[in-house]
Amino acid sequence: MTNTKTDATVVLVHAAWADGSSWNRVTKELQRNGFNVVAAQIPLTSFSDDVAVLRKVLLKQEGPVVLAGHSYGGAVITAAATNNPKVKALVYIAAIVPDEGETVGDVFHRVPPHPSAPKLQPDVDGFLWLNVDAYRTAVAPDASSSETALMAATQKPIAVKCLGEPMTMPAWREKPTWFLIAEKDRMVSPETQRFTARRMKSKFVSLPVDHTPLVSKPDAVAELITAAANSS
Repeated sequence: MTNTKTDATVVLVHAAWADGSSWNRVTKELQRNGFNVVAAQIPLTSFSDDVAVLRKVLLKQEGPVVLAGHSYGGAVITAAATNNPKVKALVYIAAIVPDEGETVGDVFHRVPPHPSAPKLQPDVDGFLWLNVDAYRTAVAPDASSSETALMAATQKPIAVKCLGEPMTMPAWREKPTWFLIAEKDRMVSPETQRFTARRMKSKFVSLPVDHTPLVSKPDAVAELITAAANSS
């Protein structure tokens, strides 16, 4: 991997049905290359809640920040980084990235779901959960059975409210962006990923990976984040 600018802090934002530990393999790669890394923990209770928590995390950072989001985390970084001069670059991994006025649900449902995608139904409290089969057939089919069992056991459910709040001014309109398009993704359509990457004029890589390359291809994820840091 190329030499890094070690003065940059990388802040990582997890997806739905996950937490900051979902980035562990990528975190190790980045730390090995000299980065200070922070894996934010967002509550997944509403889009506004998640953005507010990430903004607090960003306030604590010193020096330049490269902000990376996986899946739903892509929407959160898009809102939280607007007008924040610390954030020098945005990195999207198989991400959902709305434009102003769009919701996460609008982008997620832009094209019909993959046949293997789970059918989501909220519980009585308005939260969406996944069973282990959903991890094995859609979220992380390239992971081992023990890894997907652990993902299911430690999942954080996402509130339906996270999907319905419109985006304010998106940070990608003012900051450079990078995008990893997951061509084997069964959760977020690769077609939608290509559409959003082109709309943002991102520098992107397209790889034959599943929805969770944080586990299946952490070196490629770290390499893209490193490229963003070295260019910012």
